[in-house]
Amino acid sequence: MANNDNDSALSKDIEVGKIRALQKRIDTNSDIINGIVDRLVQQYCQPLDDYIDFIRGILNDEKNPPTDRELDDFTLNIPVLLYFTGEGQEALGIKEDVAKAVKMELYNEAYEKANTGKATIADKTAAAELATQNEFITHIAYQRAYKKIKLRMELGSEILQSCKKVITRRCTEYEIAQVDPARIGGQ
Repeated sequence: MANNDNDSALSKDIEVGKIRALQKRIDTNSDIINGIVDRLVQQYCQPLDDYIDFIRGILNDEKNPPTDRELDDFTLNIPVLLYFTGEGQEALGIKEDVAKAVKMELYNEAYEKANTGKATIADKTAAAELATQNEFITHIAYQRAYKKIKLRMELGSEILQSCKKVITRRCTEYEIAQVDPARIGGQ
């Protein structure tokens, strides 16, 4: 059973105003980083995103399911778009590697500069981390963008597989419809 004294003591220590201010700061900084990540992702995924939106528009028209020709178009175009998106993902991966190298180079330089006679390892680490905060954030932005592009490519592949399954199902239905009823016990 919970101790009411501990519950009330804990709630007295919580400063709601500070928590809300921290949340606002986190939201603001997250919005900035999300904007950077989204710009990077858009640079490499825009054609794929546009085509997937086009497909979604066709699928949203429930009265007119996709035609065979549209499904063929999907299965031909999605792999091409994935190919170029994958190329962009690898280019972004290179940028991520460079961002990491720059971050580490500046971190090491800041760590060495913090090497005063009385500086502890913790002091040097703190100084280096503080000095490379922007580089750290930049590296994170490239990592997140890479992951987002990878996810979009995986989902694009899923859409492609779904289209192939629909085509296969339709082909089977057409074949069954062409069978002579007399061959399967009909009249």
